[in-house]
Amino acid sequence: IMLLTDPEIESSLLISSDEGATYQKYRLNFYIQSLLFHPKQEDWILAYSQDQKLYSSAEFGRRWQLIQEGVVPNRFYWSVMGSNKEPDLVHLEARTVDGHSQYLTCRMQNCTETNKNKPFPGYIDPDSLIVQDDYVFVQLTSGGRPHYYVSYRRNAFAQMKLPKYALPKDMHVISTDENQVFAAVQEWNQNDTYNLYISDTRGVYFTLALENVQSSRGPEGNVMIDLYEVAGIKGMFLANKKIDNQVKTFITYNKGRDWRLLQAPDTDLRGDPVHCLLPYCSLHLHLKVSENPYTSGIIASRDTAPSIIVASGNIGSELSDSDISMFVSSDAGNTWRQIFEEEHSVLYLDQGGVLVAMKHTSLPIRHLWLSFDEGRSWSKYSFTSIPLFVDGVLGEPGEETLIMTVFGHFSHRSEWQLVKVDYKSIFDRRCAEEDYRPWQLHSQGEACIMGAKRIYKKRKSERKCMQGKYAGAMESEPCVCTEADFDCDYGYERHSNGQCLPAFWFNPSSLSKDCSVGQSYLNSTGYRKVVSNNCTDGVREQYTAKPQKCPGKAPRGLRIVTADGKLTAEQGHNVTLMVQLEEGDVQRTLIQVDFGDGIAVSYVNLSSMEDGIKHVYQNVGIFRVTVQVDNSLGSDSAVLYLHVTCPLEHVHLSLPFVTTKNKEVNATAVLWPSQVGTLTYVWWYGNNTEPLITLEGSISFKFTSEGMNTITVQVSAGNAILQDTKTIAVYEEFRSLRLSFSPNLDDYNPDIPEWRRDISRVIKKSLVEATGIPSQHILVAVLPGLPTAAELFVLPYQDPTGENKRSLEDLEQISEVLIHKLNQNSVHFELKPGVQVLVHAAHLTAAPLVDLTPTHSGSAMLMLLSVVFVGLAVFVIYKFKRKIPGINVYAQMQNEKEQEMISPVSHTESRPNIPQTELRRPGLLRDEKVESQLVGE
Repeated sequence: IMLLTDPEIESSLLISSDEGATYQKYRLNFYIQSLLFHPKQEDWILAYSQDQKLYSSAEFGRRWQLIQEGVVPNRFYWSVMGSNKEPDLVHLEARTVDGHSQYLTCRMQNCTETNKNKPFPGYIDPDSLIVQDDYVFVQLTSGGRPHYYVSYRRNAFAQMKLPKYALPKDMHVISTDENQVFAAVQEWNQNDTYNLYISDTRGVYFTLALENVQSSRGPEGNVMIDLYEVAGIKGMFLANKKIDNQVKTFITYNKGRDWRLLQAPDTDLRGDPVHCLLPYCSLHLHLKVSENPYTSGIIASRDTAPSIIVASGNIGSELSDSDISMFVSSDAGNTWRQIFEEEHSVLYLDQGGVLVAMKHTSLPIRHLWLSFDEGRSWSKYSFTSIPLFVDGVLGEPGEETLIMTVFGHFSHRSEWQLVKVDYKSIFDRRCAEEDYRPWQLHSQGEACIMGAKRIYKKRKSERKCMQGKYAGAMESEPCVCTEADFDCDYGYERHSNGQCLPAFWFNPSSLSKDCSVGQSYLNSTGYRKVVSNNCTDGVREQYTAKPQKCPGKAPRGLRIVTADGKLTAEQGHNVTLMVQLEEGDVQRTLIQVDFGDGIAVSYVNLSSMEDGIKHVYQNVGIFRVTVQVDNSLGSDSAVLYLHVTCPLEHVHLSLPFVTTKNKEVNATAVLWPSQVGTLTYVWWYGNNTEPLITLEGSISFKFTSEGMNTITVQVSAGNAILQDTKTIAVYEEFRSLRLSFSPNLDDYNPDIPEWRRDISRVIKKSLVEATGIPSQHILVAVLPGLPTAAELFVLPYQDPTGENKRSLEDLEQISEVLIHKLNQNSVHFELKPGVQVLVHAAHLTAAPLVDLTPTHSGSAMLMLLSVVFVGLAVFVIYKFKRKIPGINVYAQMQNEKEQEMISPVSHTESRPNIPQTELRRPGLLRDEKVESQLVGE
């Protein structure tokens, strides 16, 4: 026995090996959320922690080992005996660091990164892994539609094929018994119902079994489908089907090949006749199974009691939540009897030889009911002297158990009470062979079910003995095959005359597309035998698919696609291309593939390309991939335009700090890396409510009014979108001066934006202290590169009313004061203790902040003009004028992010030697352009 402590108090396990007489405590370093015991090895356990880690123990919880972090809740499974060679293999779904889900397998005691396998290539949809019997299922959504994949007996995954226009929204695997998949699929036009589909042996091709099965939402939002697989009889299901807004219960004995309504009991609990005529009136059952292992569901059956079904329901034209009674069938659903007028939990003991019923009530109880004759008669027994509020009932594991445990509370304030009930004393002997009688499984008198007659041994109702080895024993005899043993094959539909004919979307000859001349394929007759059906002879040969020689066909329907269905690939990474051919001789076909980058390959048959063609593109761009197939009967070709990109890491918007009104401004998006493939640029600027979309990385525009403007560029590269935003000021007049520094500053210049912003602030402070000029008049921007240089702007002051408080003559005086103090070496700052840095006025013409990207060609013309206006240049060293009203604009810019590309630049990457000149008109000296700087060319 294993007990878990309350995690709010401590995290421990209490383990008993002597039926609970003594317990030993084992402390844990994690908090258990759920446990999964191995189906065969009783000491092997998987534990899922509250922080989504999966642990394993081979010693019944006494020691634990971490298997995997980031495991998806309830998506971990033990290896299935027979399908996996290693019994300690664990299947799990784990999340990667970037949030994707992967299907992983590894050994429970050796789950290192090198020992983990990924059976499904690539990522899967979150919370989609299912491992059940011989099958593994995953889901992958592409193009907005889910696609489902199955692996049979751990072979390669294949896409599950539903009818072409089913277009599923959701799928649930119901059963994988007897080498067949029973699945519930919600199609595009369904909201609260599902269609049932049944597969071939491999779980790939699905055909419709029943439409419009009712579904509902559980307490935690999980989907609950009203379908119940009866235990002990393979192929037997109960389903609640919605017909004209009425829900009715149907039963099948041959895995959905045929369905019928349930015949209501002839009499009620008091023996009065029940008037209920099919199909207008029938018995309807609630098919929900309890998710709580300690409480019985409202329907129950057991493998060891193959003919007994207990369920709650009602009699009438449809299923109802009122007037619920309990019913039992002891002949596998052919006839039913009413046993209680209120809901009860029913427990199977002694292989169904004893049925225990306990009333569903919120009141305390002390009695339970026993039946030894499959529910025909019931006896009342007391199981406790004090009435108990029952929380749950649990039977001990084992087919022959006669012990059950009832747990609950004597009062709402009391501790849990466990009451152990042992029924062994009721029996005085074990059953012998003469205590049993034969019983034949049938469906309304038809004894041939799933192609065989099955005869079970049942204990005679008057014999009160403990069941032994004869209980549930069965003899089987095959039947002659009839049309009822065959269902419609994939792509075929059953018509009113009973024939299976091709659906409008299905081309029967398409199944031979993977066929080569000289080989054979199975040509369907439109029928397939119900899986696990054991019939022989009869019409079996008539309905069985026939081997047929493959016809010679010219290539047709050639396609080339990427393995993931995308039209993009990454530079320097493998891209897998898949060649698909609808028709053609796959063995005697020459295939030529040209990747569009100067490389081509040839193959002699399609079968050698089943795993795809891998190729690595070394450059970005759009490549035309062509494939040509030829055989003796013809040829076909296909083209794929593949966009090869590399990830876009950073976008920098380059544009001036300042521009003049009605002057054309150039804005450029600079990318890192510079070549990333096909891009789309979306520009937002000024007061425009609609963006400008271009395929080029630069635009030009004008501003017609003064003020601050923001410009944003968004760059779309594949699935990634990056953006950058800059601010530009539009004004008339201002002044600027180039600053230089004592050489010791270069020794401490790491040439990164943050350092330049901080130094700009220090220089501004030292200028204010040295000159007494208000800080609103000064803006300093340290330029990238070495030697260290800066640009000093002198700005007019503007009050909130917009009126200038300083005249242009005052700005000239401010400029003269600044130059005078700079020339006197009066401006300096302490970089660190003992390191004094002097600030000078540069001896070159004061130049604006310019864009240093090679794309700007205006610098050459400016250099020629500077020779013509050399007299003006000398003059401007001492007096230079720029006029722009508005000071607060540049005060804000001190806190704005620097107008430059943010990327690492070494000390050796000095600023390119571009002449710094400007064009001025006599007497006005106005800048034509002030542009942003870049780090790294």
